[in-house]
Amino acid sequence: MAIVGSSVVVGKVVVARVPVFLVGGLRLAFACVVLVPLLLLLERGWPRLGRRDLAVLGLQAFTGIFLFTTLLLSGLKLTSAAAAGIVTSTTPAVGGALAVLLLRERLTRARAGGIALAVVGILAINVSAPAAPPAGATALLGNLLVFGAVVSEAVFIICGRVAAARVAPLVAATTVSVLGFLMFLPFAAREAMRFGLASIGTGDWVALAYYGFVVTVLAFVLWARGLAVVPASTAAVFTAVLPLSAVLLSYAVLGEAFAWSHLLGGGCVVGGIVLLAREPGEGGLSGGGVPVE
Repeated sequence: MAIVGSSVVVGKVVVARVPVFLVGGLRLAFACVVLVPLLLLLERGWPRLGRRDLAVLGLQAFTGIFLFTTLLLSGLKLTSAAAAGIVTSTTPAVGGALAVLLLRERLTRARAGGIALAVVGILAINVSAPAAPPAGATALLGNLLVFGAVVSEAVFIICGRVAAARVAPLVAATTVSVLGFLMFLPFAAREAMRFGLASIGTGDWVALAYYGFVVTVLAFVLWARGLAVVPASTAAVFTAVLPLSAVLLSYAVLGEAFAWSHLLGGGCVVGGIVLLAREPGEGGLSGGGVPVE
């Protein structure tokens, strides 16, 4: 989760100099360079997938890869990395709300409390925006775009619940990454011709490689191995590291100004995550998002 939190800061740095669709396409290209050979080696070929499985994975790629990345990076151009990190950490709560609405799951007290705290956390960082830029209407729009990314990720997770019973994690992660790359490809290619790959500096290439190799691949592998040895509820609690990592790195690396609204909002979100961790199976809400963040 510390790695996933760092992706917000890396995204903030890269998107300031490289177009959004080009960042998304290159990040997935790096990830596919690792995932595709790994899948072919371990599975001895690409497993055959049924139409239903492909449809579900396609929806996951569109929501959790294409929409999530586009909305998140677009939002990071307008808001602070600290605020974005807190907003993205509400994914378990939003996923819980969608599970109630779409999957007809029961709305328990713990789930309702977790969702309510997440809402309070988002309101805290938007109502009490810091005076220094980005602030005001620009920051609010940025936070709304980031929250749109959260909703997209939550849909990705709901689809993941359907796919998990039929498709192995590595197969799902690789297929979704490849489909996501293909969705980005026409837009990324157009931006590459206009922007020029030669315009990307060495530091940005390093950041993009980190985004693809470490955030997309390594974080998924570590999360999957962790879920194999600890209960899902324990894993869900550790998603609280995401906003902490994002906020601390935004202060240390980007030099963003400290804001009490970040502390209040982050505290509410962490409290919501702890409440959601008491729900059986809630760890899947947070774990499903690792491959794409």
